[in-house]
Amino acid sequence: MAARAQPLETQLASATGDPVRVLVVGAGVAGMAVAQLLRRQGWHPVVVDRARDDRAAGYMLALMPMVDPLIDDLDARDRYLDASVELGRYRFRSHTGREMRTDSMAGVVDRYGDYRGISRSSLQDVLWANGGDVTFQTTVAALEERPEGVRVTLRNGEVESDHEFDLVIVADGIRSTTRDLVPGSGPLDVVDTRWGGWVAWVDAEDDDEPDLGDEIWGAGFFLGTYPVQGRIGAFLGGPAEDLQSGPREFVRKVRGRLRTTSPRVERALAAVAAEPDPYYWPLDDVRTARWTTARTVLLGDAAAGFLPTAGIGAGMAMESAWVLARMLAHAPEVDLAALLAEYERIQKPRVEAAQSNSRALARLMFRRSRTLAVVREWAARALSVTAALGPIVRLLQDPPDPERAVAAARVRAEG
Repeated sequence: MAARAQPLETQLASATGDPVRVLVVGAGVAGMAVAQLLRRQGWHPVVVDRARDDRAAGYMLALMPMVDPLIDDLDARDRYLDASVELGRYRFRSHTGREMRTDSMAGVVDRYGDYRGISRSSLQDVLWANGGDVTFQTTVAALEERPEGVRVTLRNGEVESDHEFDLVIVADGIRSTTRDLVPGSGPLDVVDTRWGGWVAWVDAEDDDEPDLGDEIWGAGFFLGTYPVQGRIGAFLGGPAEDLQSGPREFVRKVRGRLRTTSPRVERALAAVAAEPDPYYWPLDDVRTARWTTARTVLLGDAAAGFLPTAGIGAGMAMESAWVLARMLAHAPEVDLAALLAEYERIQKPRVEAAQSNSRALARLMFRRSRTLAVVREWAARALSVTAALGPIVRLLQDPPDPERAVAAARVRAEG
């Protein structure tokens, strides 16, 4: 079941009796995840999104075990496993396409839970399986936080209307327009790699390595192929200025730089070249100085938008959604401002540690120099994927504890 498009008035009427009136801005992965968790608690969060409908952008995600508690709380384990595939191995190739090493992911994540490949649209289907109301083509035009609540002006087309909420969850993505309306959200820390790339899809029927993520770290290009259910997602990237001639010409240049190839690599390049309108992914990120006020909270990419280099952004957004929803369950009896402050205190450092890992990998991956590529490859002989993802493994070893955070928030409120 997909998201249900509902008039705003219908959602507002459903939320009338809720202990906390919640507005969720953005129906992407983070926004829908927190909304569905709140619905499981019997609440009726009002969800709005600027999109015209629920069609998801087509790209692939790697989800580490930090998403498992959320999946379990939604009673979606079987749906999730059916819609995704196990990511069991990772292969690193040289800048000429030669296989350098293939590592098992079992030692990285098996003791903590599942590591799965899934398309964004399939993940949305998992999250929305029980339905979820969304008012589309709606944005926040103004936001005024007051002691008794948040006054929000919502815009649908040319029509604006004012509404009162107890809490606003801002989850409208890395290029959030609502974030700028939140008082004191602070300056943005942005990393722009000046690279970008295209996503294309390959039929996995003839692929004989269905559990393998395969990457070529080129000199002036990057090619990654990642399995999802029934397909292989391909990402071909490079410096933005080199991509201006279009995917077909860039594929031609990449083929000229490869000395070794494989059937999957060839199919991926052919798919990028043949796609008439491939999804384009600009490789930049965002980090906000402050996540919360007394009655607003930034979530997912609106708080910390990731580079895709460590494959961890969606996982951290889902973990954050789970922690926030678990803590908000106590909002009727614990001061909301204290809960939000404690949520930021425990979750922001975790997310930023993972984001810093992605930034460090980007500095290694996105290079033009052949000399640096060769040096990088010598280093890769001794650097396993476990070592490369060390900060993320440490996060898995020390998962967040929402109940302990709620107890700390009680102390904060009483002090």
